[in-house]
Amino acid sequence: MTEKREYTGDYPDKTLYIPGPTEVREDVIEAMCEPMFGHRMDRMTDLYTTIVEDTKAFLGTDNDVIVLTGSGTEFMESSILNLVDDDVLVTTCGSFSERQVNVAERLGKNVDTLEYEWGQAVKPEDVRATLEQADTDYDAVTCVMNESSTGVRNPIEEIGDVLAEYPDTYFIVDAVSALGGDYVDIDAHGIDVLFTSVQKAFAMPPGLAVCVVSDKAYQRELESESASWYGGFQRSLDYYDRKGQTHSTPAIPVMLAYRTQMKHMLEEGHDARDERHREMAEYTREWARDHFEMFPEAGYESQTVSCIENTQGIDVAETIDAVSEEYDMVFSNGYGSQLGEQTFRIGHMGEHDRESIEALTDAIEDVAGL
Repeated sequence: MTEKREYTGDYPDKTLYIPGPTEVREDVIEAMCEPMFGHRMDRMTDLYTTIVEDTKAFLGTDNDVIVLTGSGTEFMESSILNLVDDDVLVTTCGSFSERQVNVAERLGKNVDTLEYEWGQAVKPEDVRATLEQADTDYDAVTCVMNESSTGVRNPIEEIGDVLAEYPDTYFIVDAVSALGGDYVDIDAHGIDVLFTSVQKAFAMPPGLAVCVVSDKAYQRELESESASWYGGFQRSLDYYDRKGQTHSTPAIPVMLAYRTQMKHMLEEGHDARDERHREMAEYTREWARDHFEMFPEAGYESQTVSCIENTQGIDVAETIDAVSEEYDMVFSNGYGSQLGEQTFRIGHMGEHDRESIEALTDAIEDVAGL
């Protein structure tokens, strides 16, 4: 049994370069310290309608937006429950896409997979071929936009264009580690459900999940006999239309923080935020290729998380510890036992910029003797 380790609060501050949580602005943290109020008061309506409509404005979508207390995994589960009666095709190329398989199977769905080796990207032409050759009509196809275990950015736009030819098959996208740092035109590419967690590229404290839902997906859920109670599209959106609030008690302090952060994101703009993340990603890749190699398939590298192949055979765990101890910066090892020492990962997302990423790579060079 795990023994209690008392939390003291007496810890050195570390700058986070992990794939989330990431750095949070001071005024965003301070926003959580307002006096508490009731989740059925008019003040809550003012708060919730503000964050929902600001999110829609930032993303440039006409689709509905739901913000609930929880992680993005909540919508990974509820989107399957809401839209899949029987059969789902899950595209897999890493740990988080494989998690979708596990979730769907636990919900009792018939799951087929389109599998790729870790580090490879999902190809639209393969999705098309699978759908054309399938003996079943899939209720939905799922894809992870940004597979942070491998640093792969899947071409969800092109996959969405393929699925537009299959109007009875819904497209579910996990954008947990990308949205807010990697531009995607949700409406133009027919994405029916897209969800994220705010502690990633939104640069927020953990605690909220955001889901963008097409009217088509909403209407589909109305017909479902097994829709999610907590993450139900109808339940959430109808309550918003009637009351301008969430159907269940939310994490009000985190929503206050979200309101402040979304104002910053709107001021910067979606295009400018995308460009800043692109600059960080391009610098990190150039640095990685000078000293190591990139792990993901060329041309499909993530814009928010670089997964770097440890071609120099450095002790990844030891290097992470030394950089943390000497520079108060934290980056990440490879994901799980499969990539633990074979790769390491740098999260360049949220409020970081090229200068702050350079500070980390300088620290890694110093500690590792590169």
